[in-house]
Amino acid sequence: MTVLSPRPDLWTLDPDVLHLNHGSYGAVPRRTQEVMAGLRTEMDANPMVWFRTVADRLTASRLALAAFLETDPAGFALVPNASAGVTVALQTLPIPAGSRIVLTDHAYGAVRYAAERFAKQYGAEVVTVAIPLEADDRTVVALIAEQLDDASVLIVDQITSGTAKVFPIEGLVAAAHERGVPIVVDGAHAPALIDAPAAAGADFWTGNFHKWPAAPRATAGLVVAERWRSASMPLIVSWSEYDEQMPERFDMQGTYDYVPWIAAPESLKVLADLDWPTRRPQLTSLVEEGARVLSKALGTGVADVARPPATMRLVELPSSVDLSGGEALKMRVSRELKAEITFTGFEERKFIRLSAHAYNSAADYEKLSEGLPRLLG
Repeated sequence: MTVLSPRPDLWTLDPDVLHLNHGSYGAVPRRTQEVMAGLRTEMDANPMVWFRTVADRLTASRLALAAFLETDPAGFALVPNASAGVTVALQTLPIPAGSRIVLTDHAYGAVRYAAERFAKQYGAEVVTVAIPLEADDRTVVALIAEQLDDASVLIVDQITSGTAKVFPIEGLVAAAHERGVPIVVDGAHAPALIDAPAAAGADFWTGNFHKWPAAPRATAGLVVAERWRSASMPLIVSWSEYDEQMPERFDMQGTYDYVPWIAAPESLKVLADLDWPTRRPQLTSLVEEGARVLSKALGTGVADVARPPATMRLVELPSSVDLSGGEALKMRVSRELKAEITFTGFEERKFIRLSAHAYNSAADYEKLSEGLPRLLG
């Protein structure tokens, strides 16, 4: 198989910094930045013409993004982020008083807050299912299925944010639907890592394009099953809510900044030029090897939570490391090692969550492994 070289030249990232946390905010390629700059110049040269023509541009972008996900464009809407997509789903689904909103202890914090808000509003209960960090697929499905009695909705991650764990979505969709429970899939990290990530038949699926597809931030998609489309409404009440159907009613949100949505397909072209189907498994191997190198330097191990094609890995930290001031520690790593990483924890364990994208090389992880053990002391 052809071994592809790293392409940091396609980004404007500071070459003196180790960028090892793509999973948080992504990184926008140079070409996409140039497209965005051109669009902003055009918008500010004549705002009236811009807003008269933006709807057609949004349609073209939305169709391109839906095609990338291999999903039905009639059920695909643009949203700012996956948290907004989950909020739309909870706003749409019936949540009777006394029912249960079920999620897991791997759920993203903002998603948990949304569940708690709607539970309070409707007199429902939030039920958190404990999933062991290294549980296999069968165990994950069984533990969640046990908690679906009287559930009004199940919310699950496709690839968890804090723990980089890949969940068995097909099995969870089947278990939920067998019990008549709608399922919302938080696929924040799934686009470009999982082929056709919305194909499992969830009632709602949402995912970010600003992560692995490297699109501009505030670009995400929401896929809605046909039975819920007429009831699904954007979070902002605007003119299009009354004039359009799903998904067009999500397009025009007043004076929202549409530049990221319109420019996003340029990043998909960058992925194509990178030969993404070949590069993605190589990035998986790269982050796996990088995690092994770092864990050896720290005298720890790598959590067995991810499987290809996920390009994030959890490297365990020594028990002596104190993460109570985690943000300060990240800033110290940034300042002293010129490295951008993130720390996370689950139960009593503490980790570094490593990422890999096309601008990374093995040397990045080796350099981190040389300096981090000394800094952690």
